[in-house]
Amino acid sequence: MQDLPHHYRTTAKAAREGTVTLAAPGLEDLVSAPPAEFGGPGDKWSPETLLTAALVDCFILTFRAIARASKLEWVNLTCEVVGTLDRVEKITKFVRYDLKANLQVSAGTDVERAKRLLERAETTCLITNSLSGESHLETEVTFV
Repeated sequence: MQDLPHHYRTTAKAAREGTVTLAAPGLEDLVSAPPAEFGGPGDKWSPETLLTAALVDCFILTFRAIARASKLEWVNLTCEVVGTLDRVEKITKFVRYDLKANLQVSAGTDVERAKRLLERAETTCLITNSLSGESHLETEVTFV
């Protein structure tokens, strides 16, 4: 890892109507639009789905690093998040993130240790730590 601080540059471009094109150096452009809940088409990535995607992506990448450092062998990790958007004191914001992580491990793996590492991934994920909404993790470890 490079020394901190890191800087990430993203640009957005849009006309009066239609989609928004998101760009970052060296990456393919993404097209976004408002979700159906805000009158959008509901068939494109939105700021809301991009935010929740960033959370589960960061969770998995953080777990991957923690598992590697802890020498935990694992097969597959699926993580789903439901972000709850609400109005609090006249401000619309995400107030809660419910993550459900399903980790598949080989027979003989210490399940409690695997769960502790999943919990550590949640508490050390930089995206989770950057958000003001509460984060709740439900874990399941299964053998393959």
